[in-house]
Amino acid sequence: MPPPISNVEPQCAEGVCEQTLRSLFDAEETPLLRYAFSLTGRRAVAEDIVQEVFLLLHAHFDDVATPRAWLFRTVRNRAFTYLRDHRRETLGGVNEDGPMTTSDGAETPEVMMQQMETKGLLRQLMQELGETDRQLIQLKYFDDLKYREISERTGLSISNVGYRLHHILKELGGRLERLGIDAAS
Repeated sequence: MPPPISNVEPQCAEGVCEQTLRSLFDAEETPLLRYAFSLTGRRAVAEDIVQEVFLLLHAHFDDVATPRAWLFRTVRNRAFTYLRDHRRETLGGVNEDGPMTTSDGAETPEVMMQQMETKGLLRQLMQELGETDRQLIQLKYFDDLKYREISERTGLSISNVGYRLHHILKELGGRLERLGIDAAS
């Protein structure tokens, strides 16, 4: 069980950080413990992971834009690191060739959940883009149009379409990385 947050001195002015961190801890500790336990199958390990993640959040609280998403992503990453490092102690584990799979080659629920979380975060980040940028993403990756066809529909030059898509994807990738999602996710 993580130590009480009230014993920790935050590095924020006038106790604002403490209240936010405290309320976040009170609201998310139990769901995070359940999540970590569902991934590791061990209560003690889940408690250690959640405690470690909250301490890490406390140290970097001002740098985290979306604390709840960051907490869940970091718990997931720590749980997968634990499973990878202790795979001889667990049933299954990570295959040498890539993601976790069942004996019949299907993806495990953990991998499927990770992919669903990543898609949800990506949709959320896309809603924060400007209308033109969202339209470019829609036309290229959902409608599967070529740059020339996108250029005709939007009135942008072909090279501008490519330039803008490159920078939109680079921005989205950077934002996902800051949330703890890497290219393998």
